Amino acid sequence: MAKSTSKIKGHMEKRFKEIREEKRLPPKVQIELENKVSDLDITKKEFDAICQNVIESYERSLVEPGEAVGTVAAQSIGEPGTQMTLRTFHYAGVAELSVTQGLPRLIEIVDARNNPSTPTMKIPLDSEIAGDRKGARDIARKIEMIRVESVASNFSIDLIRQAIDIRLDPELMEDKGLEVEGVAKAIQDKIKAKGEVETGDNVIYVYPASDTLSDLQRLNDKIRDIRVKGIDDVTHVVIRKEADEYVLYTEGSNIEDALEIEGVDPDRVHTNNLREIHQILGIEATRNAIIKEAMDVLNEQGMDVDVRHIILVADMMTADGTIQQIGRHGISGSKHSALARAAFEVTVNHLLGAGITGTKDPLKGITENVILGQLIPLGTGSIDLLMQPNIS
Repeated sequence: MAKSTSKIKGHMEKRFKEIREEKRLPPKVQIELENKVSDLDITKKEFDAICQNVIESYERSLVEPGEAVGTVAAQSIGEPGTQMTLRTFHYAGVAELSVTQGLPRLIEIVDARNNPSTPTMKIPLDSEIAGDRKGARDIARKIEMIRVESVASNFSIDLIRQAIDIRLDPELMEDKGLEVEGVAKAIQDKIKAKGEVETGDNVIYVYPASDTLSDLQRLNDKIRDIRVKGIDDVTHVVIRKEADEYVLYTEGSNIEDALEIEGVDPDRVHTNNLREIHQILGIEATRNAIIKEAMDVLNEQGMDVDVRHIILVADMMTADGTIQQIGRHGISGSKHSALARAAFEVTVNHLLGAGITGTKDPLKGITENVILGQLIPLGTGSIDLLMQPNIS
C-alpha cells in the first residue's frame, strides 16, 4: 500500500513538473491545483483526468485573438445595469448609516466622481482590541468629528458682558469624552488673537477683541463650526460586531487621518472614495478598489457579472497612472479619432474642431469604420493575408 502511494506521489510530481515546464497553466492556478489534489486519495488515472479537465477548462476560458472584449464587457455590465434599483440603501443591520447602492453607485464609480454622494469608511481594529467593545468605543470617539455646536445646549450673545455665552450639555460632554477645558482650548487655538476665552461650570465665555455687534455675530458663527475632537469630514461613527470582532463604520471619509489613529488596523481600512484612495495609497490600490466597489454593487443586487469585465474597465480607467472616467472628459474623449469622439457626445464641436485644425483620421478604431461602412479591425477583420506567388 505504501509503495503504491509513493508511486502515485511520484507520478503527481512528474506530471506537475511537465505542466510547469510547458506553461500549460498560470502559476497561481497550478499551485491551487497541487494543494487540492495532493490530499486526495485517487488513482493515477483519476489524477490524469483531473489535470486534463483543469487544463481544458483553462484553455476554453482564454480570449481568442481579435475578440471584441470591450464590446462584450460593455454589454455584460450594461444589460444587468438596466435592471438595477435606483435607491439609496441602509447598511444591513446598521440603521443609522445609509450608502448609495445600485445604478447610482455604479455610475459614480465609472464616472470617477470627485466626491461620492455618501462617502463612508470601514475601519477594522487591531487584533488586541478588536474584541473589546470599550476599546472600540474609545477609538470611535477619537475618529468622530465633534464640533462645539454639537455639545452645546445653547449659544447666545451676552450684550451686557459683550461676550459669547456657550452653555455645554453635561450628558453630551460625558458621552463624547470631553472636558470643558478641552473645548475652551480648541476655541482659543482657533480664534487666537481675535478674543479671550473664560470657563465656568459647563459654560464658556468668549470675549472678542472687537466690541461691535457684527464682529460678535461673525465670531459666534465661526465658533459653532470649530472642531473640538476627531478627524475632519467624519460626522458619525457606528460600532458593529462582525463575527468575533468590532468594526467601525463611518459617515464621511478621511482615510489619511484615520490611518494615523492608534488601534486602527491600517492593512484593512477601506473607503468608497476612489479619489482619496488614489491620493493616499496610489493607483494600484485605486484599481483594486474600483474592482471591489463595482463587484460589491453588482453582487448586492444579485447580478451575475464576470469579474474579468470589471477588471478590464478598471485597467482602462487607471492605465495612465491617473483615474479617468469613462466619458467625454476621460477615455471616450481622449480617443485619437475625431470621428470616434464625435460619435460619442458633442458631435458638432468635435467635427468643427477637426475641420478647423485639419485633423487626419487613421481609421484604426471600431467606431470610425462602422460610420464609414468599412470592415472593422476586429475578429477576422483584424487579420491581413499576405501572399507570395511562386515566380517561375
